[in-house]
Amino acid sequence: MSRIPRDRTNPAGKRPGKIGRTGKDAPAVEPLNIVHGALPSREVILRFIADHPQKASKRELAKAFGLKGDNRVELKHMLQELEQEGMLQKTRKSLIRPGALPPVTVLDITTRDKDGDLIGRPAEWPEDQGVAPAVAIRQQSPAGRQGKGKAPVAGLGDRILAKIFPAVDRGGPAYTARIIKVIDRRRGASMGVFRTAPGGGGRLLPIERRGEEMVIDPDFTGGAADGDLVEVEIARLGRFGLPRAKVLSVVGSVASEKAISMIAIHAHGIPHVFPPAVIAEAEDAKPATMSHREDWRDVPLITIDPADAKDHDDAVYAELDPSPDNPGGVIVTVAIADVSWYVRPKSPLDREALKRGNSVYFPDRVVPMLPESISNDLCSLKEGVDRPALAVRMSFSGEGRKIGHTFHRVMMKSAAKLSYQQAQAAIDGKPDDRTGPMLEPILKPLWHAYEVMKRGRDRRQPLELDMPERKILLKPDGTVDRVHVPPRLNAHKLIEEMMIQANVSAAETLEKRRQPLIYRIHDGPTLAKQEILREFLATLGIPLAKGGNMRANNFNGILAKADGTPHQTMVNEMVLRSQSQAIYSPENIGHFGLNLMKYAHFTSPIRRYADLIVHRALVGSLGFGEGGITPEEEGTLDDIAAEISTFERRAMAAERETVDRLIAHHLAGRVGEEFAGRVSGVTKSGLFVSLPDYGADGFVPISTLGTDYFIYDEAHQALSGERTGLGYRLGDNVTVKLAEAIPLAGALRFEMVSEGREMPAAVRSFHKAGRRERGQVRKKPGTRPPRGRR
Repeated sequence: MSRIPRDRTNPAGKRPGKIGRTGKDAPAVEPLNIVHGALPSREVILRFIADHPQKASKRELAKAFGLKGDNRVELKHMLQELEQEGMLQKTRKSLIRPGALPPVTVLDITTRDKDGDLIGRPAEWPEDQGVAPAVAIRQQSPAGRQGKGKAPVAGLGDRILAKIFPAVDRGGPAYTARIIKVIDRRRGASMGVFRTAPGGGGRLLPIERRGEEMVIDPDFTGGAADGDLVEVEIARLGRFGLPRAKVLSVVGSVASEKAISMIAIHAHGIPHVFPPAVIAEAEDAKPATMSHREDWRDVPLITIDPADAKDHDDAVYAELDPSPDNPGGVIVTVAIADVSWYVRPKSPLDREALKRGNSVYFPDRVVPMLPESISNDLCSLKEGVDRPALAVRMSFSGEGRKIGHTFHRVMMKSAAKLSYQQAQAAIDGKPDDRTGPMLEPILKPLWHAYEVMKRGRDRRQPLELDMPERKILLKPDGTVDRVHVPPRLNAHKLIEEMMIQANVSAAETLEKRRQPLIYRIHDGPTLAKQEILREFLATLGIPLAKGGNMRANNFNGILAKADGTPHQTMVNEMVLRSQSQAIYSPENIGHFGLNLMKYAHFTSPIRRYADLIVHRALVGSLGFGEGGITPEEEGTLDDIAAEISTFERRAMAAERETVDRLIAHHLAGRVGEEFAGRVSGVTKSGLFVSLPDYGADGFVPISTLGTDYFIYDEAHQALSGERTGLGYRLGDNVTVKLAEAIPLAGALRFEMVSEGREMPAAVRSFHKAGRRERGQVRKKPGTRPPRGRR
């Protein structure tokens, strides 16, 4: 299977041609197949307008296609028809695709992405068109614009006038923009820590590393106390001195966990308050009816979830296949909460769900995609309560091959709510009062079905990384108690495999019916990342064949060779780093990590918008009644996929940063203590060291490692002393001393206590080659090179 994705260059997923935009702003793309002087088809016109919004007037279109006489008249009629059908929208000067941004747009800069780059959204956007598209802001002036003046520079909260271009990179914002001018500075609120000042008033210390301090006058403190996390707005911005701000609200003491998670919510622009219209719609929702549903309330489906789960969106049941044509086979049923019944396209609930993209999970709270009256009640598959669901019944052969499946819209009643530990204990011979009666009729058939399915999984060989997940346990006051690594049970693996196969079934059904959908795709590692991994593995004596046609089982072979060796964790981390990031897309390239050709998220519509789209696609294509996908949604799947991919990364960054801040706050009182750690990253500037007992990372600056001159060796992932030959490699177990903890930034700085170990001969030969290449000559042993070479 080819794993080279098509460039994602515009919201419709089409490739722009060479006509129109040129120079450094234009991506390198395929040309449109245009016959000059001939009337183009409707599809070509729509594609041209999407790709060249700056040339989308009637006159420009006629010029671009070389149309004259009768052809110009035909073009006019065609454009009128497209406008009447809703395929085009007329603005003051040009035509645009509905939902597309004009070539020049006013944007509000709302947040930053994981790399710190600014993200904006249109200042005005019709509510009936869903969430406004994200736009990546390019701060630097493009090459070729020298001599036209310094490019305007904007920051968070600013309103700008920008030139809009379709994005090239898959999985990010749908557009990029170049700033034309800054219209208004510092729109909206900012967040920081209030510090009192002598004589009244105070200062606002920013929570963002790139932020700046602000002065808060005595009349504008809003009752904030020293150390409070506050939300402010700019009161005055002068030409000189610090900006002055006014406190809008007091979140609470920065020492509380609530404040720490609020920092991440605010910093990433995560919507966390449901608008009144959304709450009203959720509270007015009524239980689903039996319309277009099969009655499955007698099927003993059960939910198996974490012990603290508040919503239950999947239930499972398994039995032997009675068909004589499938000896040793099993039938596995997966039922998923029917969120599409309650969340209809373009409703307030739908617009807010797309705006959020997914639920965000912090140690102390969840920022849900849907209000709790929907997610924790009407759509939660509660034990003993009638609940609507979309179910898939899958047949597997005795060898674990899926040989067929059918989808059903049903009304179900969960027979039991179990935790992973509870279900596993029953299988392991320790049933309780709840699991004892269901051990033989329900649990054992489920485990037998998993053993059958596992044969197919083992044959498929998905990527099997051993990266334990850590969970932070909090005290009643919201501070960190300890970091826990929960055991990986067969109960977890059973549910995971059944959900994977349900997702595969959804993608297969929709493809078969030629129904547009959003896939979950995962591209293979790039050749550059493969080469970095190959060089690293060579230092451990582990070969990696050259060539771009890698499969997941190639990496499993590498992991197997490292299993049980001192390099096991290090190799797992390097293999993980070599992988691409999974994203959502309406174009399918398969899922490399799972080693699957067709895969779509179907099993978590309560907490992921992608799954809701797949549910609607199934309802519509299978004739299951109300709540199906609309033609308007189908036409914007590329935009939706880009949005929810961005929101997923936003959630991951916010969750990770909250954990970092929590741990930094937890350790702030232990400066000077020593900790056992492991080198988790090697850079030219120093070492990243993780503390396994805390799930935190800190940094050891290279300047603090000792008096030797340390050289960075990327291939060996090492920093080693040029004079002594001693150093540190990725995966080394070390002892470090905590030198500084900055809770607001979630940053830890360490000093190395452990002596470096002797580097392998390959690293030492790298040093010698490097010295010859640099032409270094030493007059005395041990002298360091000039500062400019450090």
